[in-house]
Amino acid sequence: MKSLILSISFLLFSLSVMAQVSFSTDPIKVNEQRIEKRIFELAAFGKNEKGEPFRVAYSHGDIEGRAYFMDLMRKAGLEVHVDYAGNIIGKRAGKDPSKKPIAFGSHIDMVPNGGNYDGAYGSITALEIIEVLNENKIITNHPLEVIIFQNEEGGLVGSRALTGNINKAALSQRSASGLTLEEGIRAIGGDPKRLDEVVRKKGDLTAFLEIHIEQSKVLESQGIDVAIVEGIVGIEDWDITIVGMANHAGSTPMNDRQDALIAASRLVLAVNEVVNSYEGAQVGSVGKISVPSGAPNVIPGKVEMSLQMRDLSAEKIMKMFVDIERRAEQIAKETNTQIQFENLNLGTTPTFASQEMQDKMMEAANALGISNIKMQSGAGHDVQEMAALGPIGLVFIPSKDGISHNPKEYSSPKEMANGANVMLHTVLLLDKSLTEKDIGIQLK
Repeated sequence: MKSLILSISFLLFSLSVMAQVSFSTDPIKVNEQRIEKRIFELAAFGKNEKGEPFRVAYSHGDIEGRAYFMDLMRKAGLEVHVDYAGNIIGKRAGKDPSKKPIAFGSHIDMVPNGGNYDGAYGSITALEIIEVLNENKIITNHPLEVIIFQNEEGGLVGSRALTGNINKAALSQRSASGLTLEEGIRAIGGDPKRLDEVVRKKGDLTAFLEIHIEQSKVLESQGIDVAIVEGIVGIEDWDITIVGMANHAGSTPMNDRQDALIAASRLVLAVNEVVNSYEGAQVGSVGKISVPSGAPNVIPGKVEMSLQMRDLSAEKIMKMFVDIERRAEQIAKETNTQIQFENLNLGTTPTFASQEMQDKMMEAANALGISNIKMQSGAGHDVQEMAALGPIGLVFIPSKDGISHNPKEYSSPKEMANGANVMLHTVLLLDKSLTEKDIGIQLK
């Protein structure tokens, strides 16, 4: 009997030790309830007279939302300041001050009548990483920076200021708030006359990481938790002018017309056919078309339209354009019209995520049992500007029905936590100063 009691006692002790070991090696994780709570808290700032979301950059709601967020950053122990460009910078010291910071963040401004997750989720995740490190008493070897960029939706204004790519002439442009960029920067605590002082140089960051809702429904449709972004596409824009001959719509025979709108219609279809003829995830769009002197009883003599193409390969974009030009020449000949293309030279070159960042993100996701795929980003983000300063990485999480820039944006607490955990462990993997015991997954 005594032997049986001892055996049972030893078994219970062993199970207790095993439970402790299992708990101690569980990876540290984010608080998904806290993330969602802050999504809703931030969403309370910035409504128009109809009660619609209107936290556009430099608006009253944006200023209130920034104050709320800075208060949270200070409570998390960050050293917080607003730089001369109006970006919010939160710093956390590391063990080795000689090392360059690992930075992460996003933006909290939105488009008019936008959603509560675009930008805000990435910013809240950045803060959550700091909160989890604090709660687990982890001090990284590298210093850390949380960066909340101003006016991302108005053209990556804050991140372009950090990289020295802001167009000073653009400061007189009016933003969605009604203020010019110059007035807006002053309204949020910056100084547009001292923008040169915020510019950082290549190598100033160990890495910059961002997380964002997907803005399409690939992840949702495939049932995948996160996407590791390979790069952000390049964009090229053209204006197209089609000239035919205006004439009376009632008395001109159908076979004797130089109808610019017919030519334009055929060209729109040709763009779609050409872009679809290539392998890959490239896109091409005609998003604007107008008949300047249109009237019901006049054959259109002139049409103006746009063409935009996006892909990770600038070479592919130009190959598609050459094919479209050939199709346009044939259409012009068959419709007896003239078709002219003007490259607006407003495009951006493709920006590639660091292979090391992609590998670390995949390593973190796989170690945590979070399913993942590779993807390219068809939309622009602050992270693409930050590539000028150091290696970059970008993660996407599902957005319900692929909806973005819309009050119907939604990602579940679990989806947000999955992405935030990948970000947290990517930071820890990059830091390389912590052991398996500290974070619960193997470091390589």
